[in-house]
Amino acid sequence: MSSQLKIAVIGAGTMGNGIAQTFATFGNAVTLVDTSESNLERGVAAIRKSLDRFVAKEKISQTESDAICDLVSTSTDLASAVKDIDMVVEAVFEKEDVKKSIFKELDAHAPELAILATNTSSISITAIASATSRPEQVVGMHFMNPVPLMKLVELIKGEKTSDEVVAKTKAIAESLGKTVG
Repeated sequence: MSSQLKIAVIGAGTMGNGIAQTFATFGNAVTLVDTSESNLERGVAAIRKSLDRFVAKEKISQTESDAICDLVSTSTDLASAVKDIDMVVEAVFEKEDVKKSIFKELDAHAPELAILATNTSSISITAIASATSRPEQVVGMHFMNPVPLMKLVELIKGEKTSDEVVAKTKAIAESLGKTVG
């Protein structure tokens, strides 16, 4: 995946901001989405703090850190944030009804061919996908914490997830320097 992707990450907490940072580190445009500006501000501050540690350890330059931050935008409006994306990664707390509500909204507003991924570690991908009219586009993409440091990403296929979506998601994860398990 050499071309820049447009990614939306739903949830600015620990996992969401780590996922957003990782996608941006590899040159992808990311919109971090949450329900409040204060959550988004905390998420962006966490990304900056994490990148500052990489700069202090001389893993990246300040210029690279600034460029990564420039690739991350924020929104409290899920519908507009996902209207032109290639992939969304949902990373909110582990409540099935909340995830299904988000996926129903994603189904209504994300492009037809967008990959709809969830970072869940405990909820059925098939159950989450049932909230959409396109379960073949829904996949589990479970990142390990802390996302910028941990190499493993677990891919989980739902009953109806297409092989093409699994292959694309695997390629995207590998483009982030991740090992897919």
